[in-house]
Amino acid sequence: MNIHEFQAKELFDRYGVATPAGKVATTPEAAADAARAIPGKVVVKAQIHAGGRGKGTFTNGFEGGVHLCDTAEQAGEIAANMLGQTLVTHQTGPEGKLVRQVLVAKAVDIASEFYLAVLMDRATERPVVVASPEGGVDIEEVAASRPEAITREPVDPLLGLQPFQARKIAAGLGLPSDKIAAAAKLILSLHELFASCDCSMVEINPLVLTTEGEVLALDAKFNFDDNALYRHPEIAALRDPEEEDPREVEASKFHLNYIGLDGDIACMVNGAGLAMATMDIIKHFGGEPANFLDVGGGASEDQVTQAFRILTEDPNVKAILVNIFGGIMKCDVIAQGIINAAKSIQLKVPLVVRLEGTNVEQGRDLLAASGLDIIAADDLADAAAKVVKAA
Repeated sequence: MNIHEFQAKELFDRYGVATPAGKVATTPEAAADAARAIPGKVVVKAQIHAGGRGKGTFTNGFEGGVHLCDTAEQAGEIAANMLGQTLVTHQTGPEGKLVRQVLVAKAVDIASEFYLAVLMDRATERPVVVASPEGGVDIEEVAASRPEAITREPVDPLLGLQPFQARKIAAGLGLPSDKIAAAAKLILSLHELFASCDCSMVEINPLVLTTEGEVLALDAKFNFDDNALYRHPEIAALRDPEEEDPREVEASKFHLNYIGLDGDIACMVNGAGLAMATMDIIKHFGGEPANFLDVGGGASEDQVTQAFRILTEDPNVKAILVNIFGGIMKCDVIAQGIINAAKSIQLKVPLVVRLEGTNVEQGRDLLAASGLDIIAADDLADAAAKVVKAA
């Protein structure tokens, strides 16, 4: 789950990560009022779940999703050009994202910019702090062209980030010696937030040293472990469904693991590994998967029906492949769910089904006796070849 920048700033305040004062606004008038409450210049930032906002373009021709404003009136005018408009960045794709709110924050005079993040390192299965003295730019470009400019400090998951490690990271950023303590405190607070909230990523780009000598987090990007959200209802409440793929939002209501893709062959599979293998073999036979959908090891008949409904509501889908290996989930339950779903939604695209495992013969008999136009497959390769041809 992702959250907006203004929500990230609220978490920063809660955990003592220094950040400029700011307030979210949903109307130009509210943006102007927020600017009046902040002394000095302000910056107005479009709030969407995507990076590259400063270099983005609105579909109304307005350039940039981040603007510096000298007056409250100017902040209101900038907000008026952003709110209700679609912002296109290199991370949104050409369809862009609709801006429903803006963040009005205190502007600071920047002396230096840095990059700081706490991530999960899947190779070592532990958190790692990633830092670079080259902040405020695309960190992916820095990593590709100048990997020596990025430092990594692994964190022992039992001990947590130690003060000496935080000071080491701060020193590696090239901060003045009298600012090391303030930066180390911010880094330690950031890690505490990361661990306490079950984050999978917390990224600050840029972390800045101001001309007044403050070390501040100017921008933030969060990602949380969805599997741990049950422990954090206050964080789950920050979810903004409007920023997510509506298919994924709908699937989450039925506890289905769904990720929308751009292809035309819908997949319904039980098990994440089998789902990825299914997408791979569809690609191998020349097709393009329309989604990742793992119904899980113990899906009910209703979940299967809902999964079919979500798949068929995608206008790009030209064929559906059901690939089930029955273990905990029985093939006859899946077969009955397929039959009920196909009948209730009046399936209009070809359906290829490959069943194997527990109660497979009963499942195949149910499908054969259903009277539905179902293309049976003997194995995974046969299923992929048939669904690509059908699509």
